[in-house]
Amino acid sequence: MAKDPLMPKHQGFPLGLPGTQWQYTIRRANPKVTPVTNWPRHRTMDQTVALADLGFMQALWQYFGTEPFERGNLDGERLCRLFGREVIAAERGFDPQSYFAKLKINEPLARKNFPEAFGEVKDEQSVAKGLKKKARE
Repeated sequence: MAKDPLMPKHQGFPLGLPGTQWQYTIRRANPKVTPVTNWPRHRTMDQTVALADLGFMQALWQYFGTEPFERGNLDGERLCRLFGREVIAAERGFDPQSYFAKLKINEPLARKNFPEAFGEVKDEQSVAKGLKKKARE
């Protein structure tokens, strides 16, 4: 069996949006790495998709703030939904298929598109509760 590629892990980063299928991190490296590219965000009947994007943005802000960060074990799909807008490459020669690629939050645009993500929230359970309440309103 081939050895899995190394992947930096962000200890303490929320695993996903509680009560939904949406994850924020992956457990182990995949030899077929999902390249980080700009995916369009379409309106959908499934409101949890938008909630997961909001929760992920909030987790990124709380965990990394304005500092550049490695892609590491962050979920490729969630990153692709924000990449090129709220999350941008933080280095020249950005490799979209590297777990060591440096990213950063485009704070002005992220604050504009996800203003709720920059409020004070204490943990991922309260993030999920607050986001679900907002979705019902």
